Amino acid sequence: MNENIFDKLDFGPFRPLLDNDDITDISYSNGGQIWIRSLTQGSLRVEIEGATPEFVEKLAFQCSNVMGTTFNNAKPFLDAESAELRMNFVHQSIATNGIALVIRKTPAKIRLEKDKLIKDDYFTKDVHDLLINCVQGHCNVMVAGETGSGKTEFVKYLASHTKTSEKIITIEDTLELHLDKIFPQRDIVSMKTNNVASYSDVLVTCMRQNPKWILLSEVRSAEAVSAVRNSISSGHNILSTIHADKASAIPYRLYSLMETDLDVNQFLSTIYRYIQLGVHIKAYYSKERGKFHRELDEVCEFYVDDNNVPQSRIIYQKIFGRNPVMRKPSDHLLQFLENQNIDVSAIVDKLPDEMPFKEQENLSLDDIAKEQETTPEVANESSQEEKKEEVKVEQPTVVEQQAAPAEPAIAPLEITPAVTAAPHAPQPAEAAQPAPLTTEPAATPQVTSPQLSILSSLTE
Repeated sequence: MNENIFDKLDFGPFRPLLDNDDITDISYSNGGQIWIRSLTQGSLRVEIEGATPEFVEKLAFQCSNVMGTTFNNAKPFLDAESAELRMNFVHQSIATNGIALVIRKTPAKIRLEKDKLIKDDYFTKDVHDLLINCVQGHCNVMVAGETGSGKTEFVKYLASHTKTSEKIITIEDTLELHLDKIFPQRDIVSMKTNNVASYSDVLVTCMRQNPKWILLSEVRSAEAVSAVRNSISSGHNILSTIHADKASAIPYRLYSLMETDLDVNQFLSTIYRYIQLGVHIKAYYSKERGKFHRELDEVCEFYVDDNNVPQSRIIYQKIFGRNPVMRKPSDHLLQFLENQNIDVSAIVDKLPDEMPFKEQENLSLDDIAKEQETTPEVANESSQEEKKEEVKVEQPTVVEQQAAPAEPAIAPLEITPAVTAAPHAPQPAEAAQPAPLTTEPAATPQVTSPQLSILSSLTE
């Protein structure tokens, strides 16, 4: 579906929302409720005259007509997308409280700008410059965060700093990147998966196109994880997004998506060896700023040490209520960049070797080596028996975190529960561990933070 088809649709009362660049998503449901997601205010409900169920049904019929399909009880779902809009309708025979519509705006432009990001405390200049140098040095980067945190926009921003002579292929199930339209002069191929062409099929063709960079819009299935693994192990570079609660948990999140009995040590060794950086972005309503705020709150380096043990090293972290801190990357990353003729000495020479304070994530990194001593058989047997107990342990921890004084207050705007619950203001490491210790059976102390990280990611 091209962008000209939507020009034939009458959006009526939705037109002002579509023309507002600050609005990214429009949701219509529940017999007339309209919720929008704004870049500056998060999610809030708005009242628009004329946006009735009858009008939305009329809009759905218009859309189905120009697409040459139907929208009724027999075909209750309707999807349509163009260069800058993606629409999804659900018929009232399925959505029993009334026809439902979601419009997502995916503009073909780079919204992020360095100076504005630094001014808005999105990140510091040093971590920005380090990340850009890592992209130019062909590091594989995974960007994690919640829905609406801005993962795709950040991937587009990083991709804009790749060398113009390097070929890019994007693989998406829904078109959001639009790099071919943003940089029409570059060698970019945009591929879309569907019922005929799966991730695996598209990836095979992608390899034959000889790209330097492969951009996966989002990793959310076992097939997508396999695509990532095959891409990085074949020498291609990737930029992609994933849902994870912190950057250091990305490898375990990838493993949890596999849903197989694949050897965990072998899988993690591959991920830690070929993915150099993980980035986490959080979004929340800032009472101090009086608006919806996004920020990069963690950058984690992955590598395999000389003993062939996967290791993580958090090199940038922003704790809620504290100033961001940064330390030197490991010698493995510095050597990798040096081999790519990338000099980051001006950035890292002034950084300390260690963080100024201990974090829970840093302490858990040492436990990775311990997990490698656990055989896959023991891990598989224990995970099934202890899964329910560990999930129950996590619940009181979440309640305590939500009640902590450091959590930002609910915004005065009418924010949806999903958005107010979504902010992941990082909690101090000391508050995250006492609850599991008081309820965990004393006979299993060897089940440490890496496995808890897997389960916390699963519950996400």
